[in-house]
Amino acid sequence: MSLKKRILIAPLDWGLGHATRCIPIIRLLIKKNAEVIIAVDGRPYDLLKLEFPNLEFIRLKGYDITYPSIGPMVLKMALSVPKILSGIKAEHEALKQIIKQKKIDVVISDNRFGLWNKEVKSIFITHQLMIKSPLGEKQLHKKNLDYISKFDECWIPDTEGTDNLSGDLSHKYPLPANAFFIGALSRFSYWESRPISTGEKEEMTYDAMIIISGPEPQRGALEFLIMKQLLLSKMKILVVMGRTEDDDTITINQNIKMVTRMSSQEMEEAIMKSKIVIARSGYSTIMDLAALGKKAIFVPTPGQTEQEYLAEEFKQKKIAFFQKQSEFDIQQALIEAENYTGFEAILNTGGLEKRIDLL
Repeated sequence: MSLKKRILIAPLDWGLGHATRCIPIIRLLIKKNAEVIIAVDGRPYDLLKLEFPNLEFIRLKGYDITYPSIGPMVLKMALSVPKILSGIKAEHEALKQIIKQKKIDVVISDNRFGLWNKEVKSIFITHQLMIKSPLGEKQLHKKNLDYISKFDECWIPDTEGTDNLSGDLSHKYPLPANAFFIGALSRFSYWESRPISTGEKEEMTYDAMIIISGPEPQRGALEFLIMKQLLLSKMKILVVMGRTEDDDTITINQNIKMVTRMSSQEMEEAIMKSKIVIARSGYSTIMDLAALGKKAIFVPTPGQTEQEYLAEEFKQKKIAFFQKQSEFDIQQALIEAENYTGFEAILNTGGLEKRIDLL
């Protein structure tokens, strides 16, 4: 009889960040001799299939939420609540069949509230124990904890204490009893296998690397805005457009190169050879940049309160400059960024491995 654990891992489909931060978890599970099955859909499916072509995949429909092109995000999210609740109920029912058919021992859900089951060990991953909102923040926090309490464990990809990356999102309120800090997660091998301080200086290929990501239509809106400005630029720029369904490389001129997607290894190499990274202030992006100790300019998704909060926090700490998307000026942003320190490279604390060993 095989002693291998059969583990289902399922990230949320809002942008690519939930999928990218699952990459180090999947790698470690494979290293620990687990049989990993990935349940996902949309662009996260394409990204994880590129990283793990030999693993088994299940198409598990997400919540299919889009962000508004105009108008307040809060109103859009409020109107989307029935759709989200329906999605949570549907994935909870779908999980029952998956567990039975695939003989699952453990479920690891990254921010998918319905993926718990009393018949197996159920784990929830989130850095948002509190949800930033201009209205009803305490009520949202209580509802969030109600969902989290249905899981056996809640893994928080951050560290305890004041030297953390998530700020209020994981540290403002007392933790639920099932919560464990597992340290920051990054998909980049530099962070996992090599010492942070090597004394070596990377040869810089690009003046800036721009990573365009997040749900539509705002991903496309940022791409359009940036491309208009880059056509007038004489800097050496690499643009990653975050369209995982395509695999194209476009050379605009001798200075501007555009790619639709990159593997983790390609992304890591490009970041290390870029003087600065311009990106959304999504938490997974922040963890990746912190893991590599890079300078950054953030352009938070309009109306996404978590990204706006994190961008403001790192600006106040003089770590990374940020501009609103509506005000984004690449030349001005690069000048302002000179006054910011960039991230200090963080270490892998081993918290994730401890939790996995206990499985």
